[in-house]
Amino acid sequence: MSSETRHAAPSPQALLDTLLSMPAPAPRLSEIGEVAELADGIAIVTGLERALSDELLRFDSGVEGIVLDLEPGRLGVVLLGPSEGLRVGEAVMRTHQVVSTKVGPKLLGRVVDALGNALDGAGQIGAGKTSPVEAEAPRILDRKAISRPLATGIKAVDAAVPVGLGQRELVIGDRQTGKTSLAVDAILNQKSTDVICIYCAIGQRGDAVAKVIGALRDGGMMKRTVVVSAGDEDAAGLAYVAPYAAMTMAEHFAGQGRDVLVVLDDLTHHARSYRELSLLLRRPPGREAFPGDIFYIHARLLERAGQFTDAAGGGSITVLPVVETQAENLSAYIPTNLISITDGQIYLSPRLVRKNQFPAVDLGVSVSRVGGKAQSRAFRAVAGNLRVTLSQFEELEDFARFGTRLDDATRARLTRGAAVRAALRQPERDPIPAVEQLAVLVSAMEGKFDGMSEQDVMDVMAAVRAAAAKDLGDLAELIAQNKELDEAARERMAALGEAARAALTTSRGEP
Repeated sequence: MSSETRHAAPSPQALLDTLLSMPAPAPRLSEIGEVAELADGIAIVTGLERALSDELLRFDSGVEGIVLDLEPGRLGVVLLGPSEGLRVGEAVMRTHQVVSTKVGPKLLGRVVDALGNALDGAGQIGAGKTSPVEAEAPRILDRKAISRPLATGIKAVDAAVPVGLGQRELVIGDRQTGKTSLAVDAILNQKSTDVICIYCAIGQRGDAVAKVIGALRDGGMMKRTVVVSAGDEDAAGLAYVAPYAAMTMAEHFAGQGRDVLVVLDDLTHHARSYRELSLLLRRPPGREAFPGDIFYIHARLLERAGQFTDAAGGGSITVLPVVETQAENLSAYIPTNLISITDGQIYLSPRLVRKNQFPAVDLGVSVSRVGGKAQSRAFRAVAGNLRVTLSQFEELEDFARFGTRLDDATRARLTRGAAVRAALRQPERDPIPAVEQLAVLVSAMEGKFDGMSEQDVMDVMAAVRAAAAKDLGDLAELIAQNKELDEAARERMAALGEAARAALTTSRGEP
């Protein structure tokens, strides 16, 4: 018998019988819809009756989108990519997932988009853990009191508007008043701590984000920072998702017991992107054309911050949301919303900018509703007198402009106030250690800078800082241990100011 006969192929009937005897595969339900309408950043989809709110949809062209509106017979979808490649009639499929982003230590030192994809040209980030960008805020029982300070390295903030780990402190002001600069300096000051930082740029120009990245690299903080960027040239949907993605990344680290500082720069652009999407989806506009749920989208974002209990991971998320005002209008819709959601605000005044006062923190309007309880005891002794001195000075300064004759006591208050305000000046990208801050502020409050020109005050402050770093190491340890400084310690600090002023006078040959 030939080999062909021995290995003859089974007959078609035998194959059919074999297939019929096998268990039938489980049916797979594929729901496919189509694009009915297109606009800049959004699409109207029909045919997906079972799609859920916030579900991720995938278009045939590869673009993804989030279901934002559920209406009878149609879905309003926010696109997470360019809409140029889409067309009416294109097929759309459900993914049965919500939009997620990458989390974990692989993101540190990288620049990513809202979905965790690399933007820095340093190679793709390997497949790791992902988490949904939307999450419920931690329960009250998962939170505990804010009791630890977050040192920003900025004299006006650490002394008078302190921020605690787990706090939400709004940074608010007009354009070009230094909001981003203040937030970046706060990140740079974490170089000597173990705080992880996340900078989220929402709707910012590419060159502005590049400057921030350059400052972080120069300051040695890029390796412990994640930069999340949704630029003004990206889809509005990515700008809408970006701050939630940043909070998701922060929650991953906080769940491991780490302290995280998140800067959201800025929520004005976030609100505008959401308004753009809502109006395209035909949602009814309300005050200033913003939809009625604009308060909710920011509240559910910022409520995810806090100091958490050991059972909830033991970490903390501190948020510095940035918001822009127009012509110092703090009563606009978005600023008032955010002021009511957050635990205080750092207000940067354009009037102080015009006086060349940087950082332009207006201590009369700025407030911290939590940080005082977390503030270092050494700073607490200075903060009260600092606010009173500056508020009295500003009132008298306006009064003195009328050329009224002033008595000696009033002139002394004006002189002291001018010296204290000059002592609060600080160049950007130069966060100051706590002991150096206190040495400068105590010297100013004790009158060691009275009557000096602005440039002389800057020179003397530099000398005081150098002397404090060299001679006050024991006081720096006491401050780190959150202990009060006695009168002898204050006298040592004031003596540094007096010695620095005397050295400046001697170097110039003045009597």
